[in-house]
Amino acid sequence: MKNQLIRDILKQYERKRDRNKEQKEKRIQEVYYKVPEIRGIDDEIRKMGLTLSKALLNEDNNPEVVLQELKTSLEKLRQQKAFLLTENNIPLEFLEDQFDCEQCRDTGFLSKGEKCSCFRQQLINHTYAMSNLSNVLKKENFHTFNISLFSDETFQNQGKTPRENMLHILNTCEGFVFNFDSDNEENLLFYGATGSGKTFLANCIAKALLDKGKVVVYQTSFKLLEVLEDLRFHNSNDKEKAQLLFEADLLIIDDLGTEMTNTFTNSELFNIINSRLLANKKTIISTNLTPLDIGERYDDRICSRLFSKFTMLKFYGKDLRWE
Repeated sequence: MKNQLIRDILKQYERKRDRNKEQKEKRIQEVYYKVPEIRGIDDEIRKMGLTLSKALLNEDNNPEVVLQELKTSLEKLRQQKAFLLTENNIPLEFLEDQFDCEQCRDTGFLSKGEKCSCFRQQLINHTYAMSNLSNVLKKENFHTFNISLFSDETFQNQGKTPRENMLHILNTCEGFVFNFDSDNEENLLFYGATGSGKTFLANCIAKALLDKGKVVVYQTSFKLLEVLEDLRFHNSNDKEKAQLLFEADLLIIDDLGTEMTNTFTNSELFNIINSRLLANKKTIISTNLTPLDIGERYDDRICSRLFSKFTMLKFYGKDLRWE
C-alpha cells in the first residue's frame, strides 16, 4: 500500500514537470511571435554551445581563450535578449522554468536526497484523508477572517467583549505563525463553546504554514486515536503513519474530548503531546471542554503538559454558525 502510494505521488510529480514544460514552451512561442528577434538570439546561443564543444575538442586552440571569447559573446546576446524583453514589457522570468515547488523543482526530493516538505505533505494528505482540507482552507484563512462577526457588546460578564477577545486571539495566532521557526516552545490550546471560531482559527494557521512549506497534520481527536488504535492492534507494520504525527512541523488536534477516554487513549495522547514537546515540535489543540473538564477527564500527566506548556485561549460569544 505504502509503495503504491509513493509511486502515485512520484507520477504526480512527473505530470507536473511535463505540464510545466509544455507551459514553458507555449510561453516561448508567444514571445517568439511577439518579438521574432528573440528567436534569432536563442538560435545564436544554441549555435555557440556547439561551437564551444568543437573548439574544445580542437587541440590547436587554446581552450581558455576560446572559452573567454564565447563567454563574452554569450553575455552580449543575453543582454540583448533581456533588453528586448524589457522593451516589450515581458518579465525576464517569463521564459524561465516555473515550478509548483521551488525547493525541489517538482521532483519531491532536495539536493541531499531527503524528501521535500511538499512530498511529506502529500503523504500526510493521503494517509490522513486530508485532501478535502485544501478546499476548506480556501474559505477559512486569515484573508477571509471577518472580525465584524464578533459582537462588541459585553458577554456573560466576561472582561472583554467577544470582539476585543477575538482581536487578542487573532494577534496571538498571527504571532504564532510569524514566530513559528523560533525556539520559543509555543503551543496553543483553544477552548470554548461550539461555533465560537476555534476550528476557523486553527484552519487559518494551517493555511498560513502550509503556504510557508511547513508540514501540517490536521485531525480530530476521535479520528487520531482511532488511527493509533488501528496501528497498535491491527496494522502494526504501517509505522510511518504514526511517525507523521510525531514528525510533522505542526500537529492540530481538533475536538479534544470527543474520543473515548480510557487507559489506552490517555497513554497515547500523553505520548504524542509529550514526545512533540521534547522534540520542540509545535501543537495546537481545540476543545469544547473547560479547563476544569480537562482536569477531570484526563490524568495528571496530560493536564500538567497542557496547562504548563500551552497558551490557553478562551473563545466565547454567540454561535457563529447561526450568525
